[in-house]
Amino acid sequence: MTENPSRRGLQGKVALVTGAGSGIGRAIARRFAEEGAAVCLADVNDAAGSSGTAEIASQGGRARFVRTDVSRAGDCARAVEETIAAYQALDVLVNCAGVIRRATVTELSEADWDLVMDVNAKSVFLMSRAAMPHLTAAGGCIVNIASGWGLAAGPRAAAYCASKAAVVLLTKAMALDHGAQGIRVNCICPGDTDTPMLRQEANQVGQPEAEFLADAAHRPLRRIGRPEEIAGAALFLASDAARFITGTALVVDGGGLA
Repeated sequence: MTENPSRRGLQGKVALVTGAGSGIGRAIARRFAEEGAAVCLADVNDAAGSSGTAEIASQGGRARFVRTDVSRAGDCARAVEETIAAYQALDVLVNCAGVIRRATVTELSEADWDLVMDVNAKSVFLMSRAAMPHLTAAGGCIVNIASGWGLAAGPRAAAYCASKAAVVLLTKAMALDHGAQGIRVNCICPGDTDTPMLRQEANQVGQPEAEFLADAAHRPLRRIGRPEEIAGAALFLASDAARFITGTALVVDGGGLA
């Protein structure tokens, strides 16, 4: 019988996940550990990163935390170096760190524009650049977390939309540039997902949280997503089941863009 590669999970693999302290990043780190990967959780929030690491360890997984400001080249290089030092390899990089500022271009400050672009887009460049030599050795892969708003714009989210569109096209560019080295690069475009960042948006747009979440559920599946559902998509793209997939933007949004 032909072996089903999806059943192998990530046993024996090493993954580095940014933004792993909460939300989608934490769900991805947890799912990867459940599938056998050793995981390095990178986050700027010490308490959240340490908590996520402890959660994985309590369930028998292998994990470590490295405090990382993904907008700084030195921090990104150090996150990769500490992952290699701890586990002697790097097979999967997940760029998940992200922020949002809900504003039009006339409302948006230059500082907030820079923050969103640095955390959401520049970080993908910095982390990927640091990781690429090790991924080349491993024949590894990169999974970037973009957004449905990287494919279709949303209101009062100019910087966020621009940053996530950059992630989509950077994903495709890296897939072209590094395919010959055996490195796959894909991204996920989630729809509204129940994370602390989504709930913070309600405050940013001045809408009651319950009303904001109800509006976000207006899509064919009639609900918002759950972090573990995005983690499942990330697991697929990181696994051998997706070994002939690169340069794609996988939409996981309950039909919102449809």
